[in-house]
Amino acid sequence: MDRIDELARALAKLPGIGPRQGKRFVYYLLSAPESERARLAALISSLGNDVRQCHECQRFHTGGSADVCLYCADRGRDDSLLMLVEKDQDLAAIERAGTYRGRYFVLGGVLTLSGKGAIRDKELIRLVEKRLSGGRLVPTRVQEVVLALSATSEGEHTADHVRLLLAPYRDHLKISTLGRGLATGSELEYSDAETLRAALAGRKEA
Repeated sequence: MDRIDELARALAKLPGIGPRQGKRFVYYLLSAPESERARLAALISSLGNDVRQCHECQRFHTGGSADVCLYCADRGRDDSLLMLVEKDQDLAAIERAGTYRGRYFVLGGVLTLSGKGAIRDKELIRLVEKRLSGGRLVPTRVQEVVLALSATSEGEHTADHVRLLLAPYRDHLKISTLGRGLATGSELEYSDAETLRAALAGRKEA
């Protein structure tokens, strides 16, 4: 098998990368110094060893041997708020906005109208039940779940699915969505800080 085509096809599987871009990357790597290719290969190879997934919010972090990330370990955050986001990049965007100080959960994707996609259903329910039960480690019970999903058809469909999942807990939970500020079709990852602040401030019960 042609190594150039094989690597180009592998790169084309990355989000937002097509066959032409994949091949362009291959030719760039071929023209780059061998030391640069070796460093990139080493970084990819060691990625699984250096990065862990938080047992609480499910985001990926470089926290050494810690089971939870720095956000989940921070006792100064508001335990009464739990924000659901699609991916790690959305969480990072919310943090850059500097307004939200509650807890997070990363769904790990979205659901499409055609039935494709998957989210972390079981992990979400486990976390919600843990934060509703309270106790020594969670002195303040969760009171509000914020659906901070992209303003797309997939985001709306995923939000509807999450509402059904959380329906048995609605007597104890308020469920809200982001308010005005996010244009239809926009993704959280690419929204600026001011837009996100406005969306958070204007959130409404779902």
